[in-house]
Amino acid sequence: MHIWVDADACPKAMKEILFRAANRTETPLTLVANQALSTPPSAFINSIQVSAGFDVADNYIAQQTKAGDIVITADIPLAADIVAKGAYGINPRGQLYTENNIKQTLSMRNFMEEMRSTGQLSGGPPPLDQRDKQAFANTLDRLLAKA
Repeated sequence: MHIWVDADACPKAMKEILFRAANRTETPLTLVANQALSTPPSAFINSIQVSAGFDVADNYIAQQTKAGDIVITADIPLAADIVAKGAYGINPRGQLYTENNIKQTLSMRNFMEEMRSTGQLSGGPPPLDQRDKQAFANTLDRLLAKA
């Protein structure tokens, strides 16, 4: 098992939870981003800087992910790609992406994107709160316990 993080948009609070979990469970953790990232010194944690560009980090993660891996991302199309490979996806609010919910989640994402592009909807999700952090940590812990 390997934990991959779509790190360009991953909140700092979730990264800190991931760093602790990787060290505690001795699970390899890789942050992938278009920019250089600092990580705590650990044999289990590293980062990879990919070139700038649309979906470059997402494509890298999708290519590297194997069945049983965990991918942290808010990007629904990336989540759909990795779930199709047999990996687990978690968004920063703790939602687990699975074969049972990814098609519906992708359809809703596409619908909301269409609504925003026509001006019928604006804004994004509310800021993360303590409940989101706890849900994320709980979902991550459940997946790590399975391994």
